[in-house]
Amino acid sequence: MNGRKKNTMAALLAFALCAGAFSLTVEKEGSYSCGRQPKQVLFSPDSSLVVLPLLDDKGFQVISLADGSHPRLIAPPRAEKLGFAEGLFIPEKQAFFVSQMSTGYIYEYDYPSFSFRREISTGGVWSKFIAWSGDKRLLAVSNWVSNDVSLIDYESGKVLRSIKTKAAPRGLAFTKQGSEIIVLCFDGGVIQKFSTEDGKLLASCAVQKSAMRHIAVNDAESKAYISDMYHASLYELDLSSFAITRTWKVFNNPNTIALYKDRYLFASSRGPNNKKDYTLRSPVDGKITVIDTLTGEVVLAIRGGNQPTGLDISPDGKWLCFSNFQDANIELYRLKD
Repeated sequence: MNGRKKNTMAALLAFALCAGAFSLTVEKEGSYSCGRQPKQVLFSPDSSLVVLPLLDDKGFQVISLADGSHPRLIAPPRAEKLGFAEGLFIPEKQAFFVSQMSTGYIYEYDYPSFSFRREISTGGVWSKFIAWSGDKRLLAVSNWVSNDVSLIDYESGKVLRSIKTKAAPRGLAFTKQGSEIIVLCFDGGVIQKFSTEDGKLLASCAVQKSAMRHIAVNDAESKAYISDMYHASLYELDLSSFAITRTWKVFNNPNTIALYKDRYLFASSRGPNNKKDYTLRSPVDGKITVIDTLTGEVVLAIRGGNQPTGLDISPDGKWLCFSNFQDANIELYRLKD
């Protein structure tokens, strides 16, 4: 494929010692160059495209898996202000959303044409993660600086409610048909659960000095998995008791996580911070860790580039992709049972 640097043999050799009885094989297909500071990676609903919000560039890129030699850059309104952090596909609305931290706006595009539809102000400051409840037809956006979560009616684009949270809310997940929302507070050291009907706090789970970033919920909504950058840990949260039941230590600064086949937990870890400034290149490249949540074992470790950040698994279950924030590229892996 054009635009892709293939290195499958090196990848297979790297995994041969740690895979053991692990039935899943992970083969490196190649890599793509992209814009500056790819913050998140998202596969399109048909698994044919990878979309990359760019934190230090003018918009988001769309890369075709069939031919990645010409990534398409799409510039939303206010693109010159940079700060594109997170994206979200809503297949039933044929929609793609991207957030812009520097303005507090999210932008909606048609999918698959990626033609612009509208802009929505979150009413918050430093807007980051976007979540969707199809049952309630609600968007939720976490606002890092104003310490709140905006609940937005999809049809009207109006903010229905602003939920106050502990400091620096980031990861979000709707549960119970959208009647509840879980919020990770990066600086607040707590996982919070709120009612979306009235914004009432329903439960909380504190982790001292934590820096929790991303959340993934299993299909039964019995467990949630959470990354904590400060403690270099992944947590299993029992959603009935709202208590942490298991903890896994991983490499420095775990970022994005994803569940594969509702069992295997993939996590990107940026690596140790640069001593001069955490925004500079890490002294050591990062890793992708895979945990079997059934047995509790770490079954695989994949070498990343400099600061692996975004990570996603394709809806068809055939591909893993992650972004190397400081290398301005993404890596693509083929998943096989």
